[in-house]
Amino acid sequence: MTTLRAEYENGSQTFVKQIDWLMEQGWIGIRRTRGDGDCFYRSLAFAYIERILNATEPALAVISAISVLESTQSKLEQVGFQSLVFEDFYDAFVRLIRGVVEPLEDGRLLTANSLLEAFNELEVSNSVVMYLRLLASAEIKSDTESYAPFLFNPETTDPMDPESFCNNFVEAFGKEAGEDTSSARIHPSTSFIRIHPDHVQITALSKMLKVNINVAYLDGHDAQGRVSFVSFENAPDTDTEPVNLLYRYAWSGALVS
Repeated sequence: MTTLRAEYENGSQTFVKQIDWLMEQGWIGIRRTRGDGDCFYRSLAFAYIERILNATEPALAVISAISVLESTQSKLEQVGFQSLVFEDFYDAFVRLIRGVVEPLEDGRLLTANSLLEAFNELEVSNSVVMYLRLLASAEIKSDTESYAPFLFNPETTDPMDPESFCNNFVEAFGKEAGEDTSSARIHPSTSFIRIHPDHVQITALSKMLKVNINVAYLDGHDAQGRVSFVSFENAPDTDTEPVNLLYRYAWSGALVS
């Protein structure tokens, strides 16, 4: 967090206050994500797996996560995706998660360092990102009535139908979810702020993965330095550790406590 703070010391003092506020709440750092248009999905994927890695009972967390992911395959097929399209992406995602309790191809269990190494391998990282994109698309397409009122072209703000929105801005690799992300461990909060264009995809993935997601907005809007949080709660167990993301005029990465 001190490195992030240094980036703003000679600029906006409101951002400095917000970073200080986060540190006062116990956050000590972020895991940065490259701003390549897939930063939201990559941040979420990394934080999601890291949450499993750090679970009190990792074996149980692995079983639960894989069970949820297995159930998503039928939903993908229901909206028209053939297994040939997504099975390799699915396998890459599940392989990483299973690596928490079963040795990977190199004979080692997954660790924080090897997870980071895996996400720096584009073939692995992009496969996981693509599976999340397909999951978000499947959720939106399967519940068009709920999502349609909130679907707008992020470039023109024109309303879009679910099919066009998903084809052009969800399934398309390298397309921003709406804003730059950092995955993070952030204390749960029930604060809510204005709707951002990425909220549709966050909601969709929160439902598909059955996980709670907290987003902290480092936006410089609060003169007192407080940071607003938006919570997306779709985990069956309210005590489940959420996935926490940091947004600052784009998705940045993960907050670490």
